[in-house]
Amino acid sequence: MFRARLLLGTGKHGHVQFAAARNRWSEAGETSMNSTRNNTFGFFGRSQQDRGLHLPSAGRPAALFVMCAMLAPCSVAWAQDAPPDRLELAGVARDFIEQTKEGGHTDFEQKPASGFGHYMGNVSDTLDADSKPVFEGGGHKVAYQWKNSAGQPIHPKFYDPSKGDVAGRVYASVDPGGIESAMSFREWFRDTPGTNLSEPLNLTLERVGGTDEQPVYSFMSDAFFPLDGKLLGNSGGAPDHNFHFTFELHTEFTYLAGSGQVFSFYGDDDVWVYVNDDLVIDIGGVHAKVQQVVELDRLGLEDGKTYPLDFFFAERHRTQSNFRIDTTLVLSNKDLPTVSAAYD
Repeated sequence: MFRARLLLGTGKHGHVQFAAARNRWSEAGETSMNSTRNNTFGFFGRSQQDRGLHLPSAGRPAALFVMCAMLAPCSVAWAQDAPPDRLELAGVARDFIEQTKEGGHTDFEQKPASGFGHYMGNVSDTLDADSKPVFEGGGHKVAYQWKNSAGQPIHPKFYDPSKGDVAGRVYASVDPGGIESAMSFREWFRDTPGTNLSEPLNLTLERVGGTDEQPVYSFMSDAFFPLDGKLLGNSGGAPDHNFHFTFELHTEFTYLAGSGQVFSFYGDDDVWVYVNDDLVIDIGGVHAKVQQVVELDRLGLEDGKTYPLDFFFAERHRTQSNFRIDTTLVLSNKDLPTVSAAYD
């Protein structure tokens, strides 16, 4: 099994609990931070062209490049096996009809009351007994995101000004982000007769850089329409694509403490990512492309242990579908949910 470790002469850092960060989610709680460090060492700094992936120089160990430049003393211990060239991940897609048509689902082509945009705080911090997110409401539209010292957007529960993070802000009004209820949301990631159809959908993350000690994997599409011409059919209009579907993945990975492991999503619409049953990326709402990054070293995980990463995505609105994952995690399949394309 592929494995690499970066051993640092410093203890692990904890993270600020979500409850503490959420208290800063009002305009009154907005904070202004001093200028932060530049993003020279950022794995996932966004370029002006596509806000995509910045890779370390060729031949330079990625973990060493990111961490050893900032922390000392440090030493590196490498394993023997090379990582795979690609990650083949097996998920499930579910197709829906938009709410304006007969038999349509109320949450698809639904404009949030506060307008299109990024919403946070509407789903549960942990998964339910079926390993699914739960709609709780009480969320807010995001004015601008919390960011780490490299300028990458992060979930506010990990906000830590001592690390050079910069505070974000949400609007005061509570808004469910275009989701009608817990019952309507429950159907997003479950086979529901008369409401959706499902089928397996595989996602291939190609190795795009990094080193054998810390590879970088990516999947990117600016026209992510995997169900075109399938299941409940295209949505009609121009362009004619299947715009209304969800997608879930259930994977696992081995945590390597101090190695700078990261997972990033950049796209639209809703995306929620859970690591070890904890919400770490929250990109809810109907919006243009939005990014969030999770740095695994902030999660308080145990070195060398295997943890689940559960990924949930929804495309709910015309006329674009953008989907980009970048990660240094060597992900593998954990569980494949059941599918029932026979539902009608």
